[in-house]
Amino acid sequence: MSKALRVDPIACDGHGLCAELFPEWIHLDDWGFPIIDERPVPPGLEEHARRAVAECPVVALKLGAATAGRVRARR
Repeated sequence: MSKALRVDPIACDGHGLCAELFPEWIHLDDWGFPIIDERPVPPGLEEHARRAVAECPVVALKLGAATAGRVRARR
C-alpha cells in the first residue's frame, strides 16, 4: 500500500526539522512551515519519511496510507 505524508497545521510550530531530514519531499515556506509533496512516498524513500515523522518535535507530521488524493494517518 502506498504511503503519503501529511502535516497537522495546528500542531506544527515550524521548526523545519522535517525538511532537513527529508528534503526530497518537504520544503519550507517563507515562515518556516513545511510544504509537503502530496504524492505517495516511493518505497525507496519511505525510511527517510519515517525518520522525519519520528523526529518531529511536536508530532505534527504523519505517515499514512495514501488514498485517492488523501492521506489516512494511523493513530
